Amino acid sequence: MTSCFNEMFEGEAVRDPYKGLQGWSADMPADVRLEKQAEAEALFRRIGITFAVYGEGGDPDRLIPFDMFPRVFMASEWAKLERGIKQRARALNAFLVDVYGRGEIVRAGRIPARLVYQNAAYEKSVCGFTPSKGVYSHIVGVDIVRTGPGDFYVLEDNCRTPSGVSYMLESREMMMRMFPELFQKNRIAPVDNYPEKLRRTLASVAPRKCDRDPTVVILTPGHYNSAYYEHSFLADMMGVELVEGADLFVDGEFCYTRTTQGPKRVDVIYRRLDDDFLDPLCFRPESMLGVPGLMDVYRAGGVSICSAPGAGVADDKAIYTYVPEMVRFYLGEEPILKNVPTWKCGEAQDLKYVREKLAELVVKEVHGSGGYGMLVGPKSTKAEVEAFRLLIEANPSNYIAQPTLALSTTPTFVEEGIAPRHVDLRPYCLVGERIELVPGGLTRVALREGSLVVNSSQGGGVKDTWVLAE
Repeated sequence: MTSCFNEMFEGEAVRDPYKGLQGWSADMPADVRLEKQAEAEALFRRIGITFAVYGEGGDPDRLIPFDMFPRVFMASEWAKLERGIKQRARALNAFLVDVYGRGEIVRAGRIPARLVYQNAAYEKSVCGFTPSKGVYSHIVGVDIVRTGPGDFYVLEDNCRTPSGVSYMLESREMMMRMFPELFQKNRIAPVDNYPEKLRRTLASVAPRKCDRDPTVVILTPGHYNSAYYEHSFLADMMGVELVEGADLFVDGEFCYTRTTQGPKRVDVIYRRLDDDFLDPLCFRPESMLGVPGLMDVYRAGGVSICSAPGAGVADDKAIYTYVPEMVRFYLGEEPILKNVPTWKCGEAQDLKYVREKLAELVVKEVHGSGGYGMLVGPKSTKAEVEAFRLLIEANPSNYIAQPTLALSTTPTFVEEGIAPRHVDLRPYCLVGERIELVPGGLTRVALREGSLVVNSSQGGGVKDTWVLAE
């Protein structure tokens, strides 16, 4: 693997984005740093910023590690990212409207029909239906890695219910509380207006039968869900009700929530549970988390569901390889952000290459997430590589492979002081009547030396992401 781009240093010189932090970090005594780190952990625990790890015995809740050294972008760097993310969100939504309608991109031979119509995430129940404002994916979380000063690659798109935005907001709150002087000395773009932008986005896609100010709710699977903290956090920040399936019911053409004052009509549901559990009359009949009859009301224009049922077909890792083609097909533009070169194991020529180079590649399950179901070849033992080879050969179309990119590093506080660690970035693009995103996102950091896996479930942490005005 080639040497990694260090986002703070260019040789011995400090790059422009980090010049305001060089003295701050160098002059901080070790005891002060440890004291601040303990303060941050105590605050995170008191507030309840934890995540659940399924399949572990005992209390599954873990404190997410927080790194106090922020990641910094100049406004010019962010401007390119913002244009590319918005472009991608437009193309993905155009694709979803198309494949649940006429399927022009398939007819034109730009994407294989089987990848769309035989995809487990393709929902036949919404074929022919176009959601309000033609938006399927209302919150697009685009995972981005950097390999050079101007080189950004999209690792994957999250078009269903991308999580982590609470960590973005709480990381900023934490830094402002612990180091207010940094925000006095640096012109850092705010992210605290995200909840208001999200509420405005959701309200803007109210269904056609809504004839008043729309009532928005967040639908959660409940407090055992790994992201429950975020569900309750966002409901509180937006000033909307957090509900479970049992709180909602369908009557005639509309959906209602039970309140102490009686039934209240609901117009927009920001759902944080999977399609399969939304409506036991349409999807999994044993689901206790959803609302019987909800899909009938949705298709009749009585309620909007965000993100829309069926949006998951756009963020499948096999579909991902065709997103640049979607940009060209629907928008008539060249992609601003590049995909990582990807081999599809379901194709004979690609499979042959992956077999030969398996120990050098990153291999992922098409439907995998959270850092599970993947092989990082250069970091794996021969036995792990051979075990994964058998999995691929048993079901080739279930896997894609990518080169091991030299992910950029940012300064990170570790036990011995400050050291570079690999990072990625998840900005959150809101799509409604307009497309917007706050200047920043969730930076995830691989805290283990040399590790490329940033997921919190795999030992990663989070840090604040700054965009500096120039």
